[in-house]
Amino acid sequence: MQGVSLTYGLLETLGQSIVVGEFEASGFPTEAELCIRFGASRTVAREAVKMLTAKGLLSSRPRQGTRVEAVSNWNLLDPDVTRWMTERPYTNKIYRELTEVRLAIEPVAAALAAKRATKADLKAMRAAFNAMRDEASHHDLALLADIDFHVAILKASGNPFIIQLKELIHTALTISIGLTNRIAGHTASLPAHEAVLIAIENGQHDVAEKAMRAIIAESIDMIDTFKGD
Repeated sequence: MQGVSLTYGLLETLGQSIVVGEFEASGFPTEAELCIRFGASRTVAREAVKMLTAKGLLSSRPRQGTRVEAVSNWNLLDPDVTRWMTERPYTNKIYRELTEVRLAIEPVAAALAAKRATKADLKAMRAAFNAMRDEASHHDLALLADIDFHVAILKASGNPFIIQLKELIHTALTISIGLTNRIAGHTASLPAHEAVLIAIENGQHDVAEKAMRAIIAESIDMIDTFKGD
């Protein structure tokens, strides 16, 4: 068990380091360098590298050693990779790309939720919205409630493929909502979110889809005009 724990510990450290670009200039360490730098055995280092390769972050070639792959080759649906992405330095381009993922999925999820949501789903959405309203003056708590609201809609879609994308969407939500709330200088628009909720509660799938699309389109507009700190 200790060996497994050490392997996952090194996996976590290396995964985060790769995603934030630590090895862009120096290149990825050799197995021997990993052992010295992190005090790991060759077995632990080898297994961690193998796992990172399976996630698409690394590749090995004869006589070329191990190198970090381009982001386009990473398995961005892998929960570990998705989580590590939250540590990455972001540019407007990445903010926009993540929000485009939301735009492609969430309006459809809202429409499906209007058709399929159970009483438990509706209760979860209403509770999240109420928390958004009650915590509006507390940015961090309001952000968490906002994320809970959107994730509840994904679950209520009843589509297992959409639900499987929950981790990716959660990351996109955490980053894009966190930024757009900061740009706007306040928490998310309660009336806009309530419009989505009411449409879902009333089974108005077309209205729910349109309302969700409007929320995310506004986020993209804000990202496009954001100049950074």
